[in-house]
Amino acid sequence: MNPNLIFHSNSELLEGPVFDLDNNLLYFVSILDCLVYCYNPSTKEILSVKLDSPVSCVFFKERKKIIVSSKDGFFEIDFNTLKKHFVFQLDIKDSVRYNDGIIDPVGRFIIGTMGYPEVKNNIGNVYSYFKGECKTIIENTTISNGLAFSHDGKTLYFIDTPTNKVAKYSYNLKTGEVEFQSHVIEFKEKGSPDGMCMGKDSMLWIAEWGGGCVSKWNPNSGELLEKINLPCTNVTSCCFDNKSNLYVTTAKDDQPNDKYGGGLYYIELNKI
Repeated sequence: MNPNLIFHSNSELLEGPVFDLDNNLLYFVSILDCLVYCYNPSTKEILSVKLDSPVSCVFFKERKKIIVSSKDGFFEIDFNTLKKHFVFQLDIKDSVRYNDGIIDPVGRFIIGTMGYPEVKNNIGNVYSYFKGECKTIIENTTISNGLAFSHDGKTLYFIDTPTNKVAKYSYNLKTGEVEFQSHVIEFKEKGSPDGMCMGKDSMLWIAEWGGGCVSKWNPNSGELLEKINLPCTNVTSCCFDNKSNLYVTTAKDDQPNDKYGGGLYYIELNKI
């Protein structure tokens, strides 16, 4: 299960990998470079589109067509033509930008914010946007990061990184409302939780910023089940492909000898 470096372009902060299972395509972003990538694992082709402000996460539309969040709003990108156009913007403060996001089983956009260009305590929120209507579902966050749904869509897991915890919310699929239940995982070592994804076995895989790894956790017991190290310190997010293997994004750290941070990695958990 050694991580395989498949893309590196000296990016400072790669994030937000999501895999289109139906079309076998990976999307990810370079936040501060304002770049959105589409990677084809079959052909090894990588396409990119540049926006005018920091980007954060991707939502699927159809093959090679996505919605991406940027500080300037949400844009549709067509990787068939490499064209982009503005779709909508939420009413957020100038002092924040979007970070991690996810689509709920009904089709709502769920997305968090964080301070930008300076991180500040409790100025972020998590929003839900659907059919032109926006509402705040989680308030006073600092660095809104990982979001993952249980397979039945009735539980939302959420990471506000400075808490070093994973929170569990009950999720009302009809209304999109959330209710805090408990903190189910706590990080007590050097790594802090960043992005995360849900496995087929309902276990959570979490990227550890400062911890140099991705770790697997049981959200029912809070138990650490597995840890896979990467050759860099800051691991930002992860997602599964259609073979239940992991794509992992990373960021540079402040050490001059950091050669491998800011790369995209592939980890074969299941050799098929």
